[in-house]
Amino acid sequence: MAARKRAGPKPSAPRTKRYDMALIQRGARLRRSPFFDKTWEAGCKAYTVYNHTFLPSYYDDPVKEYWHLLKHVALWDVAVERNVEISGPDGFAFMQLITPRDMTKCRVGQGKYVLITDEDGGILNDPVLLRLEENRFWIALADSDILLWAKGVARHAGMKVTIREPDASPLQVQGPKSKGLMADLFGDKVTSLPYYFFTKTDLGGIPLLVTRTGWTGEVGYELYLLDGSLGGQLWDAVVKAGKRYNLRPTGPSDIRRIEAGILNYGADMTIENNPYEVGLGWTVDLDKPGDFIGKAALARIKDEGPKWKLVGLEIEGKPIEFNMTKWTVTARGRPVGRVTSAIHSPRLKANIGYAMLPVVHADMGTELIVEHPDGPRTATIVKKPFLDPGKEIPKA
Repeated sequence: MAARKRAGPKPSAPRTKRYDMALIQRGARLRRSPFFDKTWEAGCKAYTVYNHTFLPSYYDDPVKEYWHLLKHVALWDVAVERNVEISGPDGFAFMQLITPRDMTKCRVGQGKYVLITDEDGGILNDPVLLRLEENRFWIALADSDILLWAKGVARHAGMKVTIREPDASPLQVQGPKSKGLMADLFGDKVTSLPYYFFTKTDLGGIPLLVTRTGWTGEVGYELYLLDGSLGGQLWDAVVKAGKRYNLRPTGPSDIRRIEAGILNYGADMTIENNPYEVGLGWTVDLDKPGDFIGKAALARIKDEGPKWKLVGLEIEGKPIEFNMTKWTVTARGRPVGRVTSAIHSPRLKANIGYAMLPVVHADMGTELIVEHPDGPRTATIVKKPFLDPGKEIPKA
């Protein structure tokens, strides 16, 4: 029998030049926040688009920004959290209709983390809600067009409500020294606020609404600017007062929010997910008065039990970069789910993240394989959040 020819190396495919992302059009249809020019002057190195608005991604190495957040004060332009205002005679009834949380348990001057669900129980958004008056609410949105959804629901429901986007642009001031900075700027009126409460105030004539909230798991505040023409003045005033606290503009920290168990809409949950799958069943008040969108579906899902679960993962190996795609998770050689968010935590000295898995593969301690871009990695299901499960740090 003739010997087979030994196969030589295959000719390599011609290398193609990567597309220059800087060429992506940045036209007038993409909005700039009232703080955009200041972020540019401060040296922001990258932006993403969120709610049709530029969101600063980072000014320095994200790990350096993470450590700065933990030790000092970080300033974030989060005006991309576009607000929707619901007001009018039926404002309260409308809010009861579009969210599973019971608004009778939210006082005027208080905020709540809420979900907006569709008729199948799918999550459309996870905003922070503020109750400004008995029949007036703001919802600060994650990245989806709830303004249009709310207008459609109101039209169909025939309720007497006005739905609009107010002139409200939040800045986040986060970190262990943020309370001292707030004391210098506003005094006890702000520093005495309980977690998730807010007050209306001003800073040298700049109208503000200040909330005890944030996306970090650290002590923090959000300054809602109520006159977009004064963005530069507010930025400068906060930066000037923050010098003694080593305040620095940074981008939102994915390291810290993953440590804290905070989810990112569009990555860790989408319209395909329901609250019970992602550990947010506590935001669903099935016994609240009246009906709400998705109530029947959510009651059924709770009764039957969710079929998927968002779990915490610890991924072995050298430090990983923040995932840009949803990595495949396999069990016994078969794909079973996806990593939704993952990153290296410098202080935990571990690669941590979340994965969406069928419940049959979601038991604590289960070992799986993550198809990392650099090669397969063993991963173990662990408890989340990874730090401070009782949120004692931000409540301090």
